[in-house]
Amino acid sequence: MLEDHKIEEIPPVPSFKKLLGPSFILLGLGLGSGELILWPYLTSNFGMGIIWAAVIGVTLQFFMNMEIERYALVRGESVFVGLARVSRALPFWFIFSTLIPWIWPGIIVSSSVILGGVFGIVNTKLFSIILLLIIGTILTLGPVLYKTQEFIQKYIILIGTPFILILSLLIARAPDWGQLGVGLFGMGDGYWFLPKGIPMASFLAAFAYAGAGGNLNLAQSFYIKEKGFGMGKYAGKITSLLTGKSEKINISGSKFVINQEQVTRFKDWWRLINIEHGIVFWFMGTLTIILLSFLSFVTVFKLGGAADISFIFKEAVVVGEKTLPVVGKTLLIIAGLMLFSTQLGVMDTTSRILTENLTLTSPRLFPVSSIRKNFYIFLWLQIVLGIVVIISGFTQPLVLLTLSAVLNAIAMFVHTGLVLFLNTKKLEKPIRPTLFRIAVMLAAFSFFGFFTIKTLVSSL
Repeated sequence: MLEDHKIEEIPPVPSFKKLLGPSFILLGLGLGSGELILWPYLTSNFGMGIIWAAVIGVTLQFFMNMEIERYALVRGESVFVGLARVSRALPFWFIFSTLIPWIWPGIIVSSSVILGGVFGIVNTKLFSIILLLIIGTILTLGPVLYKTQEFIQKYIILIGTPFILILSLLIARAPDWGQLGVGLFGMGDGYWFLPKGIPMASFLAAFAYAGAGGNLNLAQSFYIKEKGFGMGKYAGKITSLLTGKSEKINISGSKFVINQEQVTRFKDWWRLINIEHGIVFWFMGTLTIILLSFLSFVTVFKLGGAADISFIFKEAVVVGEKTLPVVGKTLLIIAGLMLFSTQLGVMDTTSRILTENLTLTSPRLFPVSSIRKNFYIFLWLQIVLGIVVIISGFTQPLVLLTLSAVLNAIAMFVHTGLVLFLNTKKLEKPIRPTLFRIAVMLAAFSFFGFFTIKTLVSSL
């Protein structure tokens, strides 16, 4: 049984600088899939008339993420714990809906293909396996897992995004920018909103990955805890079994007494974490996804598009011709590293989700004290499963990414409704979401539901 919430005070808000961090992780989880591969692939084939959907996808995920952060902020526990208090069956669903969509190693295979192309590595299958083993080693040896992931994601994003912006400014011409402008409103080359013949599975995959995707969004509540935001101050961190000092981990959180002082502090927290997530996740995420898609449009679309991930090599060739060859190679290296860091983030995040939900299925069989050990069991289990998939011959990056993303879109449809229920029914009125945010969550729920059903029907 889960412990009842302890009564604690919500701490005062620190400086804004100290709040920066969690959103970089969530942004990094999306960079290597939707932003770098799926949306640029679509715009390289169908033009900029579909970019409106990417902006809507990032915007909806901003509000979804903030409701996830809301619960962790005021309860000091993950939404998985909160939902387990609603139904003991839900942890089983989260294990299934996390493990199955993410065992397909499309992200790391994409990384190995791109980096292999740069450095002349022919056996990309073996290279993919080596990269998975490197990720396992980094996460195993990192003293505090949150800090390890935050450091890697932050600096890759801060280097990669300005580089893509500079390339776009150098290569694009005025008519290209005009196509981008009208594309934001759904006007494409001979179509409005969706072009004829666009694969619905690819579109849904890209829409789901306009941000983190799947149950990864829910893991934002882990990072709120580990950063010590709000009531997360009273929770412990997951540290390395080999190099980290053990901390007591509490999966059952705390709540504060609803009075004027505490609610005011909550509102101070809420305002600043909205700003942090708005700047890092929404603004940088939207800018990055538009620029990467735009760069693909101005380089590859005019050449007739591409059938698979080869579009990024065509893109690099054009970039090299219009600037310097070394710039094209640099683009590929940055893309490969972004994909690598995304796969690292995915492995860390899914292992957290699986570990906590395993404990929630039966706290007696899988006590909280075993979370650190079980994290590494799940981490290496996923690495082994990924290697098995690669050895089995599933090595087409775009196919693997699309399959994973469609499954994750279904998971997002489910968890959006669950989080909305949790925050509107289980939190006290002064800290519940406003009517506007409820409406946006319902819109997200409807959007993912509609395109999931449409994709399944078209596939059948």
